[in-house]
Amino acid sequence: MSATIYLEGGAKGSKEVSIRCREGFRKLLEKCEYKGRLPSLVPCGSRHAALDDFTTALASEAAGNFIALWIDSEDPLTDVEATWAHLKRRGDSDRPSGCTDDQVLFMTTCMETLIVADRAALEEHYKSKLQTSALPPLVDLENRSRDDVQGRLAHATRDCSNKYAKGKRSFEILAKLTPATLAEHLPSFVRTRRILDRRL
Repeated sequence: MSATIYLEGGAKGSKEVSIRCREGFRKLLEKCEYKGRLPSLVPCGSRHAALDDFTTALASEAAGNFIALWIDSEDPLTDVEATWAHLKRRGDSDRPSGCTDDQVLFMTTCMETLIVADRAALEEHYKSKLQTSALPPLVDLENRSRDDVQGRLAHATRDCSNKYAKGKRSFEILAKLTPATLAEHLPSFVRTRRILDRRL
């Protein structure tokens, strides 16, 4: 059995950003102790491109192989397990025939939520110029809007020479995150680990 995860991230037409995206997620998954059984990671660029690529792959994949989508939830989740209901409610996609909720993994509400959850990794990456007090509180982090999380992260790193930006810089930080820290603060990450433990 093989496993493939279609990622929101990278950029169509930008080989370097896609490589950085794949590397960031690969390093995070290796820290989750999946080394030696890592899934194929496919950076798709935009959210809708990831949905399209995932749906296309479903139609041609051999039975028994695990095909998944790892994307931003965009909005807070009312039920972390009801992923297709969330996507339908947002008008993103209906559930493809035969597809399960376990095939959608969410970064809730965005990849930056993962990043701000790990203060030690941020401090190691940005050093003394990071304004930690500007970051969102860790309590109920997944219920904060993506605009709030992204805006606070940008503000907290505004004086840093390598201030936060989507793309290459964001994936550099992703690679430094500690799974145990993410699991402490993010129910969606706990769910992702539980699914991958079973599927990989």
